[in-house]
Amino acid sequence: MMTEEVNGTLTMLAHTTASPKNECIDMEQLEWLSIYQPPYMWFIFILGFIENLFVISVFILHKSRSTVAEIYLGNMAAADLIFVSGLPFWAIALSNKYYWPFGSFMCVAVSSFIQLNLYSSIYFLMMVSVDRYLALVKTMSVGRLRRPWWAKVNCAIIWISACVLSLPAVVFRKAMFISEINTTACITDPPSENWFIATNIILNVLGFLVPLLVITFCTLKIICALKNNTMQQFKEVNNEKKATWLVLSVLLVFIACWLPFHISTFIDTLEQFNVFPTCTVKSVNHIFNQISTYIGFSNSCINPILYIMVGNHFRQKAIAVYRAILCKGSNRRKSSFPIDDTSSTQMSFVTGLKKKSIT
Repeated sequence: MMTEEVNGTLTMLAHTTASPKNECIDMEQLEWLSIYQPPYMWFIFILGFIENLFVISVFILHKSRSTVAEIYLGNMAAADLIFVSGLPFWAIALSNKYYWPFGSFMCVAVSSFIQLNLYSSIYFLMMVSVDRYLALVKTMSVGRLRRPWWAKVNCAIIWISACVLSLPAVVFRKAMFISEINTTACITDPPSENWFIATNIILNVLGFLVPLLVITFCTLKIICALKNNTMQQFKEVNNEKKATWLVLSVLLVFIACWLPFHISTFIDTLEQFNVFPTCTVKSVNHIFNQISTYIGFSNSCINPILYIMVGNHFRQKAIAVYRAILCKGSNRRKSSFPIDDTSSTQMSFVTGLKKKSIT
């Protein structure tokens, strides 16, 4: 393996799917990216960890039962939380010129975190859009399918499916010594180059295109339902509208964040078939792949902000949960300083003496 190819592999790490065998990569062009990558990862980790932990705490601690949409969004927040938890490891590796000090187990685990997020998040969003479709378009006919129990079953299926689709990261990811750069790095070591083509196609089709088609269909039907004047008279439909605007906002931002990455992945697949014989497209796409990856990363921080800004119901839940926590905390502080009976008696005795001396 040539040094350029090794460096290309390490730069892409686990979160991109581009093939490492690319003689057109100019590593000097990537130096500026390697400077900004570690602090950016730390920023996404800190912000995403706090925000998604906050979202999960609201859904878990609130007394009322979570709605179907909240179950899906809560699981999506969990997927984002798992994902951002792996970013510090990559940030440290990049800062140390790709040296991986955490061993093969963490190499596999952290790589799996990213794959889990890629496959699970969009399917949680797909199920949210399906739920909104059933709530607004099929209001009277499919109430049973919108029960929380079914939502939990669907979430379990999504998690299991995401784990299965993430198996290549478990099988072919390892920490190994690379003699060309004289360091131990966390890299992908598949049996053949065709593996990269297969994973790209699976990621594009199952990880984006199929759920995107379902989301697009549901969204178009939802928009038509929102414009339907005859539906305005139903109070339940008006209540569902408020939740629907939040869902549409989350969907739009998710697609905007991850579409560039999937376009880059598709271009990389075409490169493997020598559709682009010159180095210009390959070199540009490699840079584009890096940038689009980090745009996708930012989605894990944006969703909680949308819940607060657009989700009025979520804001009310959050205020209720943390107001109750603050009240309990203040009550405990008061109860931790009880007035001693002896001190109370002494104070009463002194007060009585003062009154007698005055009279």
